[in-house]
Amino acid sequence: MYRIMIVEDDDKIASMLQSSLEKYNYLATRATNFKALKDDLISIQPDLILLDIHLPAYDGFYWCRQFRTVTNAPIIFVSARAGEMDQVMAIENGGDDYITKPFHLDILLAKVKSVLRRTYGEYAAVSANNGEELNLNGLLLHRTKNTLEWQSKRVDLTKNESLLLGCLMEKADTIVSRDTLLEALWDDVDFVDDNTLTVNVTRVRKKMEELGLHKVIETVRGQGYRLLTNWNEDGVVE
Repeated sequence: MYRIMIVEDDDKIASMLQSSLEKYNYLATRATNFKALKDDLISIQPDLILLDIHLPAYDGFYWCRQFRTVTNAPIIFVSARAGEMDQVMAIENGGDDYITKPFHLDILLAKVKSVLRRTYGEYAAVSANNGEELNLNGLLLHRTKNTLEWQSKRVDLTKNESLLLGCLMEKADTIVSRDTLLEALWDDVDFVDDNTLTVNVTRVRKKMEELGLHKVIETVRGQGYRLLTNWNEDGVVE
């Protein structure tokens, strides 16, 4: 039974989410300590988090960053803020998906099911069977651990960052279309803003820069992205 943490200060919405999730046999727990949500997270140990932006004390972007210091569990933002920049900020701060209020419960439940399936279920099993590790010129992606290593340095990845990088590594030095990457990360691309992919690519680039690899993911205008492999020991593409 998957554990879902609901971070929503509107009692009516939180109750509705909890009862709906429980009908589908999820173990849904509402966060209560909005001044110490990280403590709630550690106590609950959720498999997925539903996170509002407007919260007492600190906003959802702040808490998403805090959550990412202790968990790689997928985070779906659920917010009344429908602006494009809000969705971009959600992804930049560590979120995996975004749904706006008011929302249809069927859509939210479909997103929850999709994210859990990709993270823990049948699609995750496929990734593991295809190779628990990918090694490309010393760059090592641990798919089951969601970590990336190069030259004794390591960074943690979100599940989507790991899926994205895995796709690029498997087709290194060739162009991977945006549609291919979108389909690899999300089941229903009709509900995914194209900026979401761009933000995820930006996050992966930053993680690789933390390791010392610079400008190794190339944007091919109008087509997609290409992971270059001709980097030297200093992490510079030759």
